[in-house]
Amino acid sequence: MGMVGLVTGGASGLGRATVERLVQMGASAIILDLPSSDGQALASSLGDRCSFAPADVTSEADVRSAVSLAREKFGKLDIAVNCAGIAVAAKTYNVKKDLPHSLEDFQRVINVNIAGTFNVIRLAVGEMRKNEPDADGHRGCIINTASVAAFDGQVGQAAYSASKGGIVGMTLPIARDLAPIGIRVVTIAPGLFSTPLLTSLPEKVRSFLARQVPFPSRLGDPAEYAHLVTCLVENPMINGEVIRLDGAIRMQP
Repeated sequence: MGMVGLVTGGASGLGRATVERLVQMGASAIILDLPSSDGQALASSLGDRCSFAPADVTSEADVRSAVSLAREKFGKLDIAVNCAGIAVAAKTYNVKKDLPHSLEDFQRVINVNIAGTFNVIRLAVGEMRKNEPDADGHRGCIINTASVAAFDGQVGQAAYSASKGGIVGMTLPIARDLAPIGIRVVTIAPGLFSTPLLTSLPEKVRSFLARQVPFPSRLGDPAEYAHLVTCLVENPMINGEVIRLDGAIRMQP
């Protein structure tokens, strides 16, 4: 593959699977994750073609440093995959407690999921544009992570759904912005995946959730997300699109 990818949230879940697949396929990878994550241990286990950049996606300085590390360590940046994200579960108004949704929590989810994703995109582009274009003029690929919650938001998901809807909404305009310099932008909207968030739930709950997926009736494997990432990188005609990866689930209220 010979490419260089930067993966946010790369120390766990969907991001980790993506980092592992990139390295397995011959690419090099920068794991961008919080200093408290397992990023360093993962990078060490994957060898010389992987490095850890401790960073917060909402920090301009941190992300600039991670992008610079890609050039210093591997000479370029071809791919940016945005997997970092957070969630809160709270109703807009809790009648029993006579309590409105925390504005601070809502703003934090929007800041990390939307502004953090945009921060990485805008700074990664500055490095990607230096790449020599191929015959199509292609210089790089950016892949974002939304969620089926962007379309089928459930009770208590106002903040999370709004944040993922924002990622969906900015996919096409950013793809159009970056078309003249040959950088594609695609978003994946995963359904229910076996990430740390879901694996922490009781087995009974996980089994119930798995049965909601029409086919295959199970939680998604992060490796399947990673597989789609590499398929999107390899197919130059997919651009400005949001792809549901969800086993045909449509979430109930």
